[in-house]
Amino acid sequence: METILTAIYFAAGLFLLLVIILPSIKNIGQTEVGLVSKRFGKKLPDDNPIAMNGEAGYQAELLKPGFRFKLWLLYSVKKFPWVQIPAGEIGVVIAQTGSPLPIGAKSAVYNTEFGTFSDLKKFLEKGGQKGVQRPVLSPGTLAPIHPVGFLVITKNKVYGLPIDPELKHSARNGLTHASFGLEADDLNVVIISPETKGNSIIDTIGVVTAYEGEPLDASDIAGRLGGFKDMEDTENKKQDAELVETLLSNKNALHNNYQDFQAFLTNGGRIGLQHDPLLYGAYTLNPFLVKVQTVPMLIVEQGEVAVIKSYVGLVTQDTSGSEFKFGSLVRPGHRGIWREALRTGKYPINPHCYQAEIVPTSILTLNWASANSQAHNLDSGLQQIVAKSKEGFIFKIDLQVQIHIPDTDAPRVISMVGTIANLVNEVLQAAVGNHFRDKLQSLPAIQFIETRQSIQENAYTHIEGKLKDYKVETRGVYIQDVILPETLVTVLTEREIANQEIQTYQKKKEAQDERIKMEHAEGTADKQKELAGSAVNIEIKRNTASARKEEADGESTYIEKTGTAKGAEVRAVGMAKADAFEKQVQALGADKTALVNIITAIAENDIKMMPDTLIIGGNGGGGAFEGLAAAAMNFFKDMKNTKEEVTAKK
Repeated sequence: METILTAIYFAAGLFLLLVIILPSIKNIGQTEVGLVSKRFGKKLPDDNPIAMNGEAGYQAELLKPGFRFKLWLLYSVKKFPWVQIPAGEIGVVIAQTGSPLPIGAKSAVYNTEFGTFSDLKKFLEKGGQKGVQRPVLSPGTLAPIHPVGFLVITKNKVYGLPIDPELKHSARNGLTHASFGLEADDLNVVIISPETKGNSIIDTIGVVTAYEGEPLDASDIAGRLGGFKDMEDTENKKQDAELVETLLSNKNALHNNYQDFQAFLTNGGRIGLQHDPLLYGAYTLNPFLVKVQTVPMLIVEQGEVAVIKSYVGLVTQDTSGSEFKFGSLVRPGHRGIWREALRTGKYPINPHCYQAEIVPTSILTLNWASANSQAHNLDSGLQQIVAKSKEGFIFKIDLQVQIHIPDTDAPRVISMVGTIANLVNEVLQAAVGNHFRDKLQSLPAIQFIETRQSIQENAYTHIEGKLKDYKVETRGVYIQDVILPETLVTVLTEREIANQEIQTYQKKKEAQDERIKMEHAEGTADKQKELAGSAVNIEIKRNTASARKEEADGESTYIEKTGTAKGAEVRAVGMAKADAFEKQVQALGADKTALVNIITAIAENDIKMMPDTLIIGGNGGGGAFEGLAAAAMNFFKDMKNTKEEVTAKK
């Protein structure tokens, strides 16, 4: 009997061990939690799926890793993995328990004591609310989160056990991020970095839209923490450039770049488009609360300025003056066109709040031709100028215009024309095209071609005057090419051929004239020696004649002077002779004096009166005198012969 009882006790104990004890022991893995569900107990409130005080249903207390005992007859235990967030991803937390959200709220208020939502009891005690939680779980998070208290959505998995009927239905096929209206990329870490496009690197910023917060003021299109009161308080103390710096200095540090969405709301963040963008970095943003759009950063290159059209800020206060009738120019921080343009640099400006119009401040070359400028695309819509001459010939003109916009006048230019493209396509196109069409229509085609330079200068003056009204400088107007109609080309070609023939004939005539000149020169060269000799002879004769003339003139003068002198001499000699005759007469007598003078004259003039030797005889009368006379004659003759010999020797 005792043996039977022992066997019964043993069997009962074994049954208890195998059926009651062993099934109640749960082995919870190192990265698992055990969700306990109580089979019997007080009923839970309708709005709370988790039992905090031993009610029937899911228990708030989770079983930690290790061997744990829960009587299976009273409790059921289901194991769930810890929530693990992979690198580069985030986890969005949705609470299925807690206080209900206020009407209009889209997310639950966050308390820093909630941590990573690992302590459900503390979450509920500290006033945790149902719904989307504002912070997200960062990459690398590993946390034992209550699978009924919270659902955690990651890119590739949804952690937790849904209690919503619709989600329960979806869970049968496996919950995914799409079950909550999210895209896979929404659960990645948001990275703002330069983007590569072809061979270019584009700097970017992140434009933020908040899905929760107080509504914007009626006149605002974007929210800025604190509004623009800081600009209003300091604009009288700062220069325009300093105001720009204040606007560009974002307030993202107050909410950790929208990652602390609770701080964003606490500091007055508004729903909708946000003024302050995200700069380069990686951000863990809640996709239910924040949307980020990547846009290019505003880059102003050398030789450009950016004129800013502001759609946000303080009310418009025009500073352009009463004479300016083309819109408002305002200080930075006000709505309107900023009077201060942005110079070379990179600016993280929200393009939905500020529209930047890039204005080239270097010399801008525009081509009215099939070829466009390589430096810009502003003349892509410009075509060859088509005009008609006075006779009806159709011309096509390739034109180049160079303009310059001073950087200080750029805001006024944009205020007048809107964009540089408008300046080119509307203002310049009309001014240039109409000018050439009107000018050519009033001129014969030939005159247009012949006065091209003058027409170009007139065009410069005309365009300069037009653009001056828009604060734009004209630096050059050049007619690059004139494409003539075929009929006119034929006429001009024939005319040119005729002109060339005329010139050819003229050249031939000139060649013949030159040939004649050359032959004349050759003949002259051949006779050059004779010509030179004759020229010398002519010169000699001319010189001889001149010498003779001079000699004759001198001889005439000599004769004149000599005659005068000889006259005086004759007179003196005569007077002397008369005196001598008188003396001779007194001494010799008249007859003898006459005889002496006759003899003297005969001797001086070599007059032969008788033979050289005369022998005569006399009887004494006059003999002595006659002998003396003969001796005298012989004496004078000898003297004359001697004189002639001396002269001959000389």
